[in-house]
Amino acid sequence: MADPIQLKDEGNKHFQAGEVDKAIECYTKATKLCKDKKVLAVIYRNRSACFLKKESYTNAASDASKAIDVDAADVKALFRRCQALEKLDKLDMAFKDVQRCSTIEPKNKTFLETLRRLGAEIQAKLKTTFSTDSRVQNMFDILLDEEMDKDKKEKAANNLVVLAREDAGAERIFQNNGVPLLLDMLETGKVEMVLAAIRTFAGMCTGHKARTMAIIHLVGIDKLCSIMAVDNEDIALATSDLFQCINDSLTGGDRRIYGKEEALVLDASKDLKSILMALLEMVASKKVSGHGRDQALNLLCRNVPRKDKKDHDHSKSLFTIDHGLKKILKVCGQIPDLPDQLPMTENTQLIASVLLDKLWDDLRCDPERDHYREVCDEYIKGKFDPNDMDRNIHAINALSGLLQGPFEVGNQLVGRQGIMEMMVALCGSEREVDQMVAVEALIHSSTKMSRASFIITNGVSLLKDIYKKTKNEKIKIRALVGLCKLGSAGGDDYSMRQFAEGSTEKLAKQCRKWLCNSAMDTKTRKWAIEGLAYLTQDADVKDDFVEDEPAMKAMFELSKDKTILYAVACTLVNCTNSYEKKEIMPELVQLAKFSKQHVPEQHPKDKKDFIQKRVKRMLKAGVISALTVMVKADNLLLTDQTKEMLARVFLALADDAKDRGMICAHGGGKALIPLALEGSAIGKIRASHALAKIAAVSNPEIAFPGERIYEVVRPLVSLLHPERDGVQNYEALLSLTNLAGLNDKLRVKILKEKALPEIEQYMFEDHDHIRQAATECMCNLVTCKEVQDRYLEDGNDRLKLLVLMCAEDDEKLQRAAAGALAMLTAAQKKLCTKMTLVTLQWMEILQRLILHDQPQIQHRGLVIVYNILNSDDNELAKKLIESEILEILTVIGKAMDNPKRQLVIDVARTCLVKAMDLGLIKPFTTPS
Repeated sequence: MADPIQLKDEGNKHFQAGEVDKAIECYTKATKLCKDKKVLAVIYRNRSACFLKKESYTNAASDASKAIDVDAADVKALFRRCQALEKLDKLDMAFKDVQRCSTIEPKNKTFLETLRRLGAEIQAKLKTTFSTDSRVQNMFDILLDEEMDKDKKEKAANNLVVLAREDAGAERIFQNNGVPLLLDMLETGKVEMVLAAIRTFAGMCTGHKARTMAIIHLVGIDKLCSIMAVDNEDIALATSDLFQCINDSLTGGDRRIYGKEEALVLDASKDLKSILMALLEMVASKKVSGHGRDQALNLLCRNVPRKDKKDHDHSKSLFTIDHGLKKILKVCGQIPDLPDQLPMTENTQLIASVLLDKLWDDLRCDPERDHYREVCDEYIKGKFDPNDMDRNIHAINALSGLLQGPFEVGNQLVGRQGIMEMMVALCGSEREVDQMVAVEALIHSSTKMSRASFIITNGVSLLKDIYKKTKNEKIKIRALVGLCKLGSAGGDDYSMRQFAEGSTEKLAKQCRKWLCNSAMDTKTRKWAIEGLAYLTQDADVKDDFVEDEPAMKAMFELSKDKTILYAVACTLVNCTNSYEKKEIMPELVQLAKFSKQHVPEQHPKDKKDFIQKRVKRMLKAGVISALTVMVKADNLLLTDQTKEMLARVFLALADDAKDRGMICAHGGGKALIPLALEGSAIGKIRASHALAKIAAVSNPEIAFPGERIYEVVRPLVSLLHPERDGVQNYEALLSLTNLAGLNDKLRVKILKEKALPEIEQYMFEDHDHIRQAATECMCNLVTCKEVQDRYLEDGNDRLKLLVLMCAEDDEKLQRAAAGALAMLTAAQKKLCTKMTLVTLQWMEILQRLILHDQPQIQHRGLVIVYNILNSDDNELAKKLIESEILEILTVIGKAMDNPKRQLVIDVARTCLVKAMDLGLIKPFTTPS
């Protein structure tokens, strides 16, 4: 089609049909071919309307302007540009356009209403701007006044923080030369002033790319890093938040439409690279405090690895490995007991291990992983020195960091010739620091059965000697944990016990003793939990531990410490037996025995009744409160694996419906929501299933108070996926039914999460319970217009299925289907007629409903009859009254009043009155 007029007309047809993309395509082709300026103006004006529909406001304004250039009095183009400019928040320009429109057409109500509305909005905006201007100026005056007292200055500084959180306030501070003043506040060195300045910068950088880039260049990345390096936890954390705001704004957090100005603020890659380099420098710098180092590592953890593995760009991870991997390993290798070490907190090395693990997981191919291993190998090899024991233990400690992070890498390095022997040799060293580092490395490296076997052969006697001879409690407990780990190398396989009968119980008893000893330092007591994390794989140890309520409470109290979340989670998973277990087929067991292969044996105390008793004791000891505190921990230390284990524990605790009220009362429902939304795929499923169990039997408004109830919907809908098992499908449907019965907002939320097709699918399910649950859920959703529209659509069996379900023998299914049909026919009169066309048996099914001995089902049937009589289809109403239904209605209507069946009797009488109103029956009169 080469004629622009034809293309324009074709575009108009597409636009009227709602095919906006095709319309734009036609108009675009027409603009390239058209030579007539007036026709071209019309095409641009029409394309502007398309862009408005697509919410592409910059393009809409641009096209309308091209039409106005040809004809300045084109009211359609002027009004379209006005609409686009309003959406772009350019209210003054939009006001001018609609003012011209109302001058050309002074009686047009739409123009006049828009003119009035925009005028009011501009006045409100000016008022806010002037108010903000004066407040900002007032704050500056106080801060610049050298004679002003300290309290007023601090208050003014904190008010600036509040103002900076609003876009108008942030812009005023920036425009009123606020950056130099904030830099002066930083130079004071006073904690309150520095914090206020940093937080004000964070507000100014939030969601505004242009302003963020300007601030980076005015303040300087090095300056910000030097502030974060200060030995003050609050300042380090505030500066870290500022860096995060900067990163978010430069990487897509800014949703503004800049139009022509966008080119000026587009390229932030240099700044992002500079920030990354500066953070990597901070990691291994001696000038940086422990808190500053923690925050630098935290920022790298959050922003370097890809958040979505579908994103192919992982260049930041590759850059970090090339320029920073050795620096991170240096942090892992630090030994605080030696002189001349980097300043660190107790969390620093754990965060470094988490970062190592995240970088490893972000790699996409074997050559990249080989390079990662080579860098680690080169670093650790380079540290070994036969003449310098400090360098050797640094290498072994760096290896421990790898074993706590990317275990696969660390495990491969442990297998290198001489490394395991070095660990064993260090255990026999006279220096306590050597023993401590070596024992920790042995603990971390004996996770694999092959390594554990090697150490059982070579290292158990050494660990026992250290445990017996050392007077240093810190080394003693680490040696004990090493023995605990080796003693549990067989997992929960009763036949694979590594030590003699009763040995593991003795080790566990000592761990519990240390755990309850509040006189010992916290770090030493935490190692006792590490020991129990391994030993509780033994069922005897689990039973002893849950019987010891003081030990459990001591562990729950210590779980507030972020660094032992994983060990506590492991212990709880073991005690509840909520770990993944493969189903063993009896036939395969017989085959294994016949071929003399090892067959795992279950401990008698790992049977269901013992597990249930342990769960009850844990709930009594306050495990839910401990779990809710753990879930609130820093997201970097609360790894996906830890979240998964916590989700497994919650699911095990929620197994008995009687316990779910207690879980809700202690905040378990609230704690499960973040676990169901973030973490590993399995973890999210387990947490969602626990939520479904709670929501299915509890009042959701009590279990999930306030707005949290809306956050529960998505995890529940995820359980409707066909890959989830039948129990998960069923309990998710029950919980969604419960939610859908509460209010319209929740019903709309369920539909927005695209649950409707899945629920419909389960209504066709062969399994009776799932089909019933899906129908009950649909019954609660049919009040929504979107659901009613689906039943009005032709070419499907939705309505037919509901009608046929009303004839089922299952009373619960029948009641749900009849309820849904009653509400649908009440809301949409067309469905009364459609219902009679989908099956020839509709009359018999209706009669069966209104003759039912269950009042609830009978009531629903009678409501359907009334809806048909009230449907404006007189022929259908006549057909109904001419059938046996009239006789049934008469019998029910004449019945004596009965409180148990009064609702049924009243509806039958209402149906008879309606039939009289329609002239289908006459009132009974006696002859005079």
